[in-house]
Amino acid sequence: MAAPKHLSDLVERCIAPALAAQGFASSDIVLAWPEIVGERLARFTEPMRLEWPRRHRHMAPDERSEPATLVVRVASSFALDLQHMAPVVVERVNAHFGWRCVGRLALRQGPIARPAPRQPAPAVDEATRASVARDIGDVADDKLRAALERLGCAVLSQGRDTKA
Repeated sequence: MAAPKHLSDLVERCIAPALAAQGFASSDIVLAWPEIVGERLARFTEPMRLEWPRRHRHMAPDERSEPATLVVRVASSFALDLQHMAPVVVERVNAHFGWRCVGRLALRQGPIARPAPRQPAPAVDEATRASVARDIGDVADDKLRAALERLGCAVLSQGRDTKA
């Protein structure tokens, strides 16, 4: 049996083609955006794409071109604040990557996709919990048994909420 892998190890391979189409060489800037710019900025912004300047024909292959423009979607109410903080954001992104890959920001106002807030798990009565434990039976692994019990209780509690 293969060793389990972290989801973060698999994400890069899954979203790499979509990110490459937007000019991102890796998912790092998208996944690490809150760590790069801070939680406050990350609430109102999200990186959209990197726009690299075209290479001139006379440039050598190892010669670096101008840095890219990072296109950032920003909530309309926060656009002016981000415009004033643009040099700091550019500095943080470049510090994260360790080289001057971004030269400026281009702001695009629009809605920021936010994950839905997590609903607390509904309370499960003891009869349901006992029924789930009985249905699971004898599972030797404590962690697996606990996970199955949580899953069973969640499924039964959701079914009960939809019927009401």
